[in-house]
Amino acid sequence: MANKTVETQASVEDFLAQVAVPQRVADARVLIELMTRISGEPPRLWGPSIIGFGSVHYRYASGREGDTPAIAFSPRKAELVLYVGASTPNIAALLTGLGKHKTGKGCLYVKKLADVDAGVLTRVVETAWANRHAMAAG
Repeated sequence: MANKTVETQASVEDFLAQVAVPQRVADARVLIELMTRISGEPPRLWGPSIIGFGSVHYRYASGREGDTPAIAFSPRKAELVLYVGASTPNIAALLTGLGKHKTGKGCLYVKKLADVDAGVLTRVVETAWANRHAMAAG
């Protein structure tokens, strides 16, 4: 069974033009700049609504495998969702200084970037990028 969220050829700009909340668009542009700078990769649309950077291949013991963005986010109506492995111990340790946020399994949820410390967010994204590539390498 493969990952259903795959990289597309759709335009990130066209996607952002359809995001209804102006604050999400503004924050998305900041995240695009940050993630591009850290990853050295251009933004790509994965599925209909995830903006991802880089790609890593995964394979679970169950046999499930696929490709996923190394780091990514989605500017959803209610909040920004950052796919950064938020439950990973070295990232979870950083989150105490981040500011107003929630976490899920591996996701970081932020209403707006103004609610979080930009320096801590940068360290979270840098650590997520390093974690993904360390996992993929070994």
